[in-house]
Amino acid sequence: MSEPRYRVLAIASHPVQYMAPLLGRMALHPQLDLSVAYCTLRGAQPSHDPDFNTTVKWDIPLLEGYPWQEILNRGSGTESFWGLYNPGLSNLIRSSKFDAILCYLSYLCASFWISYFAARRSGAAFIFGTDASSMISRTGGTWKIRLKSLYWPMLFSLADQVIVPSSASRDLLVSLSVPSERITLTPYSVDNDWWVAESQKIDREAVRASWGATPRTSVILFCAKLQAWKRPLDLLRAFVQAKLSDVLLVYAGEGAQRQELEEESKTLGVREQVRFLGFMNQSQLPAVYTAADVMILPSEYEPFGVVVNEASCCGCPVVASDRVGAAKDLIAPVNPGLIYSCGDIQALSTLLNELCRGNGRLRELGRAAKDRMASWSPQETVAGTVAALGAALRRRQR
Repeated sequence: MSEPRYRVLAIASHPVQYMAPLLGRMALHPQLDLSVAYCTLRGAQPSHDPDFNTTVKWDIPLLEGYPWQEILNRGSGTESFWGLYNPGLSNLIRSSKFDAILCYLSYLCASFWISYFAARRSGAAFIFGTDASSMISRTGGTWKIRLKSLYWPMLFSLADQVIVPSSASRDLLVSLSVPSERITLTPYSVDNDWWVAESQKIDREAVRASWGATPRTSVILFCAKLQAWKRPLDLLRAFVQAKLSDVLLVYAGEGAQRQELEEESKTLGVREQVRFLGFMNQSQLPAVYTAADVMILPSEYEPFGVVVNEASCCGCPVVASDRVGAAKDLIAPVNPGLIYSCGDIQALSTLLNELCRGNGRLRELGRAAKDRMASWSPQETVAGTVAALGAALRRRQR
């Protein structure tokens, strides 16, 4: 008996460098007749990113390998409910006879609800999810936790199937009484093959030499936006406490805290050991990860943290706080000791000391991190998506 073929519309706010290769694989899957609708083309076109504090246009193809269309946004384009208001989605969904809608939009925007009600009127299955790994909000406030605990069970009951990118997200929803059979893991993956291939092209010693590192130097990397919730200052202070010699600390990224970091590194007497690379586009990142010995992600708010995937594919092990959603799936299997309590600068300092005693252990951890990615790839993501579609459509047919 042949496998069923699903006519699917995926809706996203804008093209994303992580999603584009995945959509290309989905478009080639024999069970998927995929169309993609974008609410804006931000990312594929130059636009100002306030978090990076710069104009961003990703330098890899974002609109190739799958059928797509842009739906006119009549909203403000801001981070608000009316920022994405794409009324054309309703006509597209109702007129095209899709079997299912894969909605990657936030429920906090108008276009999510336009899509939901159009799917219900057309009889299409509606699939959405969350990448949240805890109830903690980036902007804080215990009232938000209380509110979410009340309305999230009702919200996710609207989905014919809920998709989550990590086991931490799945555990969170189960704790909120969302039935486990209504949840499907679709791993948050990157194009592993591309990252591995690009990493293999890198002249590691030449990149390290450009930073002033010798073959014996240990290089500690921070690769993220220089924003308060990423806690880049925690790493700088732990680095100072560790009193490391022949070690460099490299910041790859841009953001509001850059000036503070530069001034603090001078005040703390380590400016000569710290490098600031600024914003790094996608094609530049394999060199950064490959040249580093270990990456640190100290975030207090990090629903997943796809930089963990990228670094691991390049053989760079990752230390992360326990607020990083990827920690349970991608770091604990390598070594649970690489996860520390968020904000515990002394614990991070101790870890840095242990890891930088010799590069032999770091190389071993790097190989283990790369091996872990073999079973956390687009192949598993697409398989999970197809499984979610099947479960949703079976539920609709009951």
